[in-house]
Amino acid sequence: MHRLNLALKLVWGATLGVSCTGLWAQPAQRWQQRADYQLEVALDVKTHRYTGKQAIRYVNNSPDTLRRLFFHLYPNAFQPGSVLDWRLRTEDNPTGEGNRIKNLKPEEQGRLVCSDLTVNGLPVRTQHEGTILEVWLEQPILPNSSANLALTFEGQVPLTLRRMGRDNAEGIAYSMAQWYPKLCQYDYQGWHATPYAGRAEFYPIWGDWDVKLTLDSRYIVAATGYLQNAQEIGYGYQAPGTTVRRPKTATLTWHFKAPMVNDFTFAADPDYQHTTLAVNDTLTLHFFYQNDANKTGAWTQLPAYAKRMFEVIQQRIGNYPYRQYSFIQGGDGGMEYSMCTLITGQREALDLADVAQHELLHTWFQMLLANNEGLHGWMDEGFNMFVGTQVQDYTLEGGAFEGNSIEQFQLYYRVAHQNGWREPLSTHSDHYHNYYGQQIGIYHTGGLYLNQLKYIVGEEVFWRALKRYYYTWRFKHPNPNDFLRIVEQESGLVLDWYNEYFVYTTKTVDYAVSPPSDGAGGAEVILKREGKMPLPVEVQVTYTDGATERYYIPLDLMRGAKPYDSATTTLLPDWAWVVPTYTLKLTRPRAQVATVALDPEAQTTDLNPENNRWSR
Repeated sequence: MHRLNLALKLVWGATLGVSCTGLWAQPAQRWQQRADYQLEVALDVKTHRYTGKQAIRYVNNSPDTLRRLFFHLYPNAFQPGSVLDWRLRTEDNPTGEGNRIKNLKPEEQGRLVCSDLTVNGLPVRTQHEGTILEVWLEQPILPNSSANLALTFEGQVPLTLRRMGRDNAEGIAYSMAQWYPKLCQYDYQGWHATPYAGRAEFYPIWGDWDVKLTLDSRYIVAATGYLQNAQEIGYGYQAPGTTVRRPKTATLTWHFKAPMVNDFTFAADPDYQHTTLAVNDTLTLHFFYQNDANKTGAWTQLPAYAKRMFEVIQQRIGNYPYRQYSFIQGGDGGMEYSMCTLITGQREALDLADVAQHELLHTWFQMLLANNEGLHGWMDEGFNMFVGTQVQDYTLEGGAFEGNSIEQFQLYYRVAHQNGWREPLSTHSDHYHNYYGQQIGIYHTGGLYLNQLKYIVGEEVFWRALKRYYYTWRFKHPNPNDFLRIVEQESGLVLDWYNEYFVYTTKTVDYAVSPPSDGAGGAEVILKREGKMPLPVEVQVTYTDGATERYYIPLDLMRGAKPYDSATTTLLPDWAWVVPTYTLKLTRPRAQVATVALDPEAQTTDLNPENNRWSR
């Protein structure tokens, strides 16, 4: 990820206790809501039910008067007849989950019900609609004002299915993600009160969290935030060399606080091992796992890998603004949350480290930038895949942080086209018609978006822009245009056409080279744009004596050129996007030309690379 030069301090820097150096001037402020949560919850490990009360200070920073509110009630997705249930039953579902929710017994289902909701002390009318709670306000919440919300709730933890639940396949008792009544996001596009269908991930609101969680005293809890009563709890949280004063009671109350996060997640199990590793004076890593998951030694090897991951990600993207991060065995695969991740842990060491780095990297691209993952899931998953492949090379294989580990993305990209699965990246994650198409789109085509953009603007400019993007837009919910404007500012190029083609259409890149012919003063090569998406073009010519020449042809829509080495590369006039051919004039006759190669390093999404090369 990224870099910079000025020294500004984020508003959040002082709050989180970490300074943010090398920042650029902030963009024009885009308003966003804020929600500070106080939760008191009791979980009964015998019945798998929980009760709680919740207070929220909700700040309406919008210019709009709000007459309704909406909450997510995600556990209700795990009931027969839910939107998620029907989606799994009716979609082209290669994961084999089709009837899993339909067949849940009543005691295995999820449930979350709210009651006694008040806003500024006044009762309000509510209605449960599956995974959404609708709230009608007695008094509207005015622009630039706040409201105090209070409610009680009760829930039942389902068997682990999608991201949350109990008794997962590895025997972890509780993986509690998206388990509480959670305010829906309201932004410049309005309310995002989307029923949970399992594909789109989460679009939350930032705020401060104060959570008190009571459960069986035998259970060890791993969670978002900093434990406030460590000396009372122990279980590896206490300061080294100090005495734990744990009460001899049937239950314990764990008290966590988390500043400026957008979620609170926890896992609990009586068999957790809890270890820590200090990365430096300001950051400690926590690891929670069962001994059964460490038979291969994977969890004892993970801390060294994780330390290296933090070092390279912070160097390439930007600093991590909290004092703690936790890797937790749990869930149903791997999923990122604020200050932690839940990952299934019975893996070999390299496999565990690979999953860990992917979920950790989401901290930068989702938990701190937090774009709308329904509308722009590729801005999280695709960016993560692109950078993560290189983080993996650096941390797991001991290599350098390279700029081109993208071959597998190109493979998936072609497969997507051959099977007719590609839809525009602008498609909402829930609305892709095919599961594979959605996965290939937001993960792999999203990764190709960055790789190809790096080709367009140049490697150094690209990495500088990516770092600038992180520092400019973290804690601000950016959209695709926000990112592209940063790249434009850093590169000096006009790039609106890139999103128009690559995000909002399924038009493809396909350039071709024709055999050279003799012309006046040297050979001539006709280059053809056979695909519908234009790009700048690079060509390398090799002669029969081994000499090479390189040519760079900018696209006219760019209104400029990327940095290039004039000692090795010849800059040619722009190729106009409406013109299907371009005549490249060489310095030697046709008889001396051995090969002509378009896109010689395979940095573009050219759908037919076979016609990119002519060889004698």
